[in-house]
Amino acid sequence: MALPEIKTVRTIARSRFFRIEEMDLEFSNGSKRTYERLPGSGTPAVMVVAINDDDELVLIREYAAGFHEMQLTLVKGAAETGESLEEAANRELKEEIGFGARDLQFIKKLNLAPGHMGFTINVFLARGLYPENLPGDEPEPPEVVTWPLARLDELLGGDDFREARAIAALYLVRLHLQQNR
Repeated sequence: MALPEIKTVRTIARSRFFRIEEMDLEFSNGSKRTYERLPGSGTPAVMVVAINDDDELVLIREYAAGFHEMQLTLVKGAAETGESLEEAANRELKEEIGFGARDLQFIKKLNLAPGHMGFTINVFLARGLYPENLPGDEPEPPEVVTWPLARLDELLGGDDFREARAIAALYLVRLHLQQNR
């Protein structure tokens, strides 16, 4: 199946974080449509599944503006200019949970709502945690919550943990750990 031809692209709205584009497309069968999308910003993002020496997940509870609530989730954030994904993952760990990682493994790049958004997030597994704190950019530090890895199914099935990309990251890391025993 061929990609549709992009006839025109217009920016219809812009904020500090997002740009909304309209794209006039023509498909191979002659159909014409206008799509709206949030194109990627070019800044890569990371999400980190941190596991401490006691085989516990190290999670955070932080403010989620989209739902105006506090949500239990994984460490995540955008890479800074000139920073590798591994460096970004380690910096975010230090900022959000007060630990760095001696062992960072790339797991997978995930697309987020690809029908409308050009955003991705890169999932990492962090092991060999050691105490190190960096100041973060959140208005208040997130709450750090540990969860036994042996009770992962309970976390995944619970009402408190529901961010889809964090759930996907945990399933991917569980599969990775099972395959690398």
